[in-house]
Amino acid sequence: MTDHHSEITDDRQDRRVAPSETDDETVAQSTATQGKKSGSMVREVIETLLLALLIFVAVRAVVLNFRVDGHSMDSALADNEMLLVNRNAYFALDQETWLGWLPGTDFDDDDSWRPFGIPERGDIVVLNPPSGASADKPYIKRVIGLPGDTFEIRNDQVYINGIEIVEPYLDEGTLTDGCRAVCGPLEVPEGSVIVLGDNRGNSEDSRVFGSVPIDNIIGKAWITYWPLDDIGIADHFEYPELNGSATGAAIRRE
Repeated sequence: MTDHHSEITDDRQDRRVAPSETDDETVAQSTATQGKKSGSMVREVIETLLLALLIFVAVRAVVLNFRVDGHSMDSALADNEMLLVNRNAYFALDQETWLGWLPGTDFDDDDSWRPFGIPERGDIVVLNPPSGASADKPYIKRVIGLPGDTFEIRNDQVYINGIEIVEPYLDEGTLTDGCRAVCGPLEVPEGSVIVLGDNRGNSEDSRVFGSVPIDNIIGKAWITYWPLDDIGIADHFEYPELNGSATGAAIRRE
């Protein structure tokens, strides 16, 4: 009786110790499931990183960020202020490159096409320094004169096409003096603009280095985002007095 009981106990122990085929299948399935989950997580991480990279590249293709270094644009833009710049605002296409293969096409020397137009008076722009500039880093200035305009500084005031422009963005009492290269009257060359800093007493601009090729312009100031207290749309103006307006006041454009 005792031996029989011992045999039963031993047999149960044997059954507990020896793994069954079902147990092997369960372990294999569990391992396979864990492997699939790990592979899925890795794939999701890679896809997320690739998506983030694509978004970053797409954004950088349209927008650049800059830090204002200096006081030449006081008080529209302060020293150390951070802003986003629309680099495609004045985007140019070379028609000869893209369309020159078409029969019957004949382009002039200036065969570029700007689908969004050229800079407008009052635009705040970031530009690569032209020849004659003392710095080798980008400048930020306001466009004052356009191709074909007659630009002149007379009695410390700015005249465009013989009309004194009103500039409410300047601090009270600001005079436009200190011209070294350009006092005018100067006809702005085709494909170029005249740029000035709002803080005329502390700005190296077209008064020093003359007109600036539009191709030197990196982009149009869009949004200031730092410091947070100054977040907002960059101040752009137009001058209705140059369009026959009798008000003589500038209009803010955003």
